[in-house]
Amino acid sequence: MPDIDRIEVQMRVVNDVTIVSPMGEIDLSRAPSLRTQLTAVQSKKPKRLIIDLGGVPYMDSSGVATLVEAMQNARRTGGKLILSSMQDKVRSIFEIARLDMVFTIVQTTDEGMKE
Repeated sequence: MPDIDRIEVQMRVVNDVTIVSPMGEIDLSRAPSLRTQLTAVQSKKPKRLIIDLGGVPYMDSSGVATLVEAMQNARRTGGKLILSSMQDKVRSIFEIARLDMVFTIVQTTDEGMKE
């Protein structure tokens, strides 16, 4: 996969909570990279996975589909997936698609730690 199609993702574990922080736009070319990285994280079956979207200024439908798939994987394994720190442009996509009713969305990662 060329570097232009990769998305930088930082990961850390805090008190049994896995936090994944993608950086940059999540579009058709970068969504597969994010999907691969989330699948690797979820293969360890974290009880709580927070995806910190603070570093994501734009997301298209392929990015949304990647997060829906991650949520389905979390539910299948008995885990909880939380989205945090959405920028307004990304949040509006979730609101328009009414996915804000499906996902657990919090303002900050700290809030997600308590959810």
